[in-house]
Amino acid sequence: MADSYVLRFLFEELDIRGAFVRLGTAWQGMQLDRAYPAPVTRLLGEMTATATIIGGNLKQPGKLSFQLSGHGPLKSMILDVNQDLQIRGMARHEPGIADAPLCDLIGDGKLLMTLDTPLARQPYQSYVPLQGNSIAEIFETFLVQSEQQPAKLLLAANADAACGLFLQKLPGADEKDADGWNRLVHLAATLKTEELLALRPEALLTRVFPEEDKRLFEPRPVVYHCPRDWDKVRGMLLQLGRAEAEAILSEHGEILIHDDICNHDYRFSAADVAALFDGETPPNPTLH
Repeated sequence: MADSYVLRFLFEELDIRGAFVRLGTAWQGMQLDRAYPAPVTRLLGEMTATATIIGGNLKQPGKLSFQLSGHGPLKSMILDVNQDLQIRGMARHEPGIADAPLCDLIGDGKLLMTLDTPLARQPYQSYVPLQGNSIAEIFETFLVQSEQQPAKLLLAANADAACGLFLQKLPGADEKDADGWNRLVHLAATLKTEELLALRPEALLTRVFPEEDKRLFEPRPVVYHCPRDWDKVRGMLLQLGRAEAEAILSEHGEILIHDDICNHDYRFSAADVAALFDGETPPNPTLH
């Protein structure tokens, strides 16, 4: 089993489903050269784990995006996940951010969900007010509103791993066991942060739900995927226009474009710009 995956499971006798996510190298790749403070690392990791679980439900090609933004020292967190569980994301924050409750870090904010599929004329968007004092509580509220079913999330993250345990009550659960949902939520609350980060899914589920019958499905790998897109950046320069591009070159000696979400720099020399506007396709400038 890879070190970054989503494993789904089902309590068949209760009509309650769940998922366990562990992100190792995929999560570490997202943090590369970012130097996030510990509070940002933890919150972005928790949001990444949650977005990955939700993205695993995509049944058709598409991209699911979450943007949590506010007016506090933690300005925003952005996560993208597609149907193949390729993830990318970033956080924006003020320098020297200190640990504090989420409501103080994000301030008066909102959660924006965007679903972009090839078959849709335009992306579907939904705004959700921030209700809750943690990433888990915010997304539990989102899931209840969007799917009309109770959900429970337990999350943990550090610089090495981002993990989550997800439970969701299905429509027929009460008919099978009227106390089943409350019992599982109570058992899940006994899970400690260090266990969530350290235990393999089979051991974790046995530890937390020892008396419950569980059916585990095959884990799906998760990868960090944020490649360079030179064609897109060249298109941006062409749209800017030759006169404006040459004015930037005159002032700065080069054109530098930074891709925030992927943390890539694109540098163009005067020769690169001239070739581009002369209709040539220059080699990728950073490969010179």
